[in-house]
Amino acid sequence: MTTAYDPFGVPGQRRPPQDPLLSLPDHPSGEWATAARRPVPQAQSQPRVGHPRPARRDSGPYLASPTGGAPFPVVAEPAEVRRRGRLAPALLALVLLAGGGFMAWRLDRADSSFDERLAASQQRESELAERADRLEKQLAGVFDPEAISSSVLPSVFRVRAGNFTGTAFSIGDEAGKGKSNLLTNYHVVESVWAAGGKKVFLERGKDEMSATIVKVSASKDLAVLRADREIAGLDPAPKTVKPGQQVVVVGAPLGLEDTVTTGVVSAYRPDDSDGPSIQFDAPINPGNSGGPVVNSADEVIGLATAKARDAEGIGLAIPIKTACDTFKIC
Repeated sequence: MTTAYDPFGVPGQRRPPQDPLLSLPDHPSGEWATAARRPVPQAQSQPRVGHPRPARRDSGPYLASPTGGAPFPVVAEPAEVRRRGRLAPALLALVLLAGGGFMAWRLDRADSSFDERLAASQQRESELAERADRLEKQLAGVFDPEAISSSVLPSVFRVRAGNFTGTAFSIGDEAGKGKSNLLTNYHVVESVWAAGGKKVFLERGKDEMSATIVKVSASKDLAVLRADREIAGLDPAPKTVKPGQQVVVVGAPLGLEDTVTTGVVSAYRPDDSDGPSIQFDAPINPGNSGGPVVNSADEVIGLATAKARDAEGIGLAIPIKTACDTFKIC
């Protein structure tokens, strides 16, 4: 046998070389396998099945065994489990908070959408109301000869001046209490005025009254009559007429009182030699002279004065502005 020496020079038994792989604890040919084949002393025999192997007391906390044997070690709770236990409530709270925020957002969006729909509905109602107002105004401006005639006729009279017949109408309200001013053509009352007379008669049905010629303008073919009775006066049109405007002419053609004809303004002629004139196409005849030409707003635009001979649909009227400026009565 070969003898080996340790560092201190004491001879000892030489150890055989060992393969590192054979020396692993779980290898069947290693030291652990060799040790397993060695006989186990009686005192160190394995514990009986069913009893836990007592742990070392210096390795951690222990709990008393219920059978009176060796105490059981207390297994510590892993840190990962503790962290998860603390995180679970926080995650639940976050989920609930996020859900509540989402629902609040949805409710806010729903409220906003409802407000937008309500605003759109209100705007639509406003637009419909405006449209209805416009239609109502347009309908109010529709030419209605019947309504115009009903409004105008009570202010219009047949004039009988000597042997001549024409028409006159009440205008304005400046004649004074209990009196009325009426306009007509000068040629209607010319025979009475030229003879030095001033009295004429106003007739409408069974209603008859006398009137006085107070002013005349032969050059403009205008005259003012005054009646000792209050008669509702017509309103003069404030604007200059335009071609195409619809008109109603009221008078007593051939002595036929309360006659109404309709037409349109054919032209406005401001530069005629005898002064501005309005041309219209409503039929007129002798006896219409001095009668009012009225627009769709029941306003007088002029006095019917003449018609073209040997022609149809050509009538002429003196603008109401000319009469009001001449006599200052309206």
